[in-house]
Amino acid sequence: MESGAPTPTGEAKTLNLNVAIIMPAGPERDALVDHVASQKCAVQVADRVEDFLALAGEEMCSLAILDFGNGISGSGRSNSMPSFTERRDSVRRLKERWPRMQLAAWLDRSYAAEAAEMNELGIRNVYLKPLRYEAVDGLLKAAGKSASQQAREQRETSRVIEEFRFERILGESPSLRHAIELAQSVSLSSATSVLILGESGVGKELFARAIHGESPRGKGPFLEINCAAIPRELLESELFGHEKGAFTDATQQRVGLFEAAEGGSVFLDEVGELPLTLQAKLLKFLDMKVVRRVGGTRDIPVDVRILAATNRDMSDAVQQGRFREDLYYRLNVVPIVVPPLRDRGADVVLLARAACERVARKLGREARLTAAGERELSRYAWPGNVRELGNVIERAVLLTKTAEIGPSELSLPRVGAVGQGDGLTLSDLGLRFPAEGLPLQALEKAAIQGALDRTGGNVVEAAKLLQVGRGSLRCKMRRHKIDRTEPRPATATPTPTAPELSRA
Repeated sequence: MESGAPTPTGEAKTLNLNVAIIMPAGPERDALVDHVASQKCAVQVADRVEDFLALAGEEMCSLAILDFGNGISGSGRSNSMPSFTERRDSVRRLKERWPRMQLAAWLDRSYAAEAAEMNELGIRNVYLKPLRYEAVDGLLKAAGKSASQQAREQRETSRVIEEFRFERILGESPSLRHAIELAQSVSLSSATSVLILGESGVGKELFARAIHGESPRGKGPFLEINCAAIPRELLESELFGHEKGAFTDATQQRVGLFEAAEGGSVFLDEVGELPLTLQAKLLKFLDMKVVRRVGGTRDIPVDVRILAATNRDMSDAVQQGRFREDLYYRLNVVPIVVPPLRDRGADVVLLARAACERVARKLGREARLTAAGERELSRYAWPGNVRELGNVIERAVLLTKTAEIGPSELSLPRVGAVGQGDGLTLSDLGLRFPAEGLPLQALEKAAIQGALDRTGGNVVEAAKLLQVGRGSLRCKMRRHKIDRTEPRPATATPTPTAPELSRA
């Protein structure tokens, strides 16, 4: 080997691990190079740190093994071992150029007192000679894990840059553009809590991801949890963590989501489902920005941003005592309302075309919507919103025998079509409008009761008949104090007249 020049050897990048060996030339170095190369690592060799810095490329090595020499060579001549000041400067230059590169040093036993000083320079692994391959193998294994972790972090960063953007929220309707503009303004701040409101399936998570990705916290973690999907007895531990022995199954300490998301954001989906006891603890966290693990006694400062979402009518939940008023106002600093798909006009066709292209590309086939198919999509009410639209398109592309997708391939339900009630009058419904007038809320209550009667108390089917989301219908039922799962007897449900409605 030519002295001084970094020389690559071994099977490069087989393990995605590059190793630098910086030590004086000789049989010991040659044996070490052969051993590391046998682990299927790419190896770069140099006599001194200065040589490595001068001739190495920009790509960082995962691990650098340093040996500054013994001072005396095997022939009795001086190896010109650098002074401690020179060694310190060499290590500093390595760390400045590649801050994340792991360093390991082997010292002659006569320099054992330097181990602590080497630690201070940033070398966490310091060994005394002779060089042992067991220690080298341990370093390679640890460096491999670290390299894999860094690769995952880079992939996650790339995913965030690509996916956590407002450009991924398709639509041109004024209501959607207003929500996006408000969310973009909020994303400029890194501290303000955000409450995202909207029916199930409208894309609240997309808004939360975009707010995080385009905020100053975009390079930090984004952790999400569905508060309705976790058992109540486990939810506190998921959010705040727990200490070992805090409860029967707590066999080890666990860090909660708030701690794990340090420097990033936590998305609390279905926040309206939080139990009251946990709402108090969440309020304290929002006020103090500290967490106390279950079973712990220490308050831990945490820097995270809270993004919350719900399909509930939160003001109604507050009035009914199911959600703390102080927590509601603390979360509701900036409310963002995501409109339902039925209120977005031409966005339905825009989203359908994009979904059709995406699914067709994934399945490796051609598919396109016909004009009749697009008209059919525009007439439907979409009680399941964008999520339902995506499922309909995926099913149609998957099952169609041709490249064209029309009404028959879409197979949309006939009930719930937009315009089905267009042109209806009170007389068509068997009602008359009294001279003294009647409250609109009474009409709404009667319509809900009628839909529940028609569907035997099935809220999902009733929501489809009324062309609203299931969550929205439940909110209206609570507002009107309608709480039943069985249809009313036929004798108890005569066709309501306007005076009856006005008294409802």
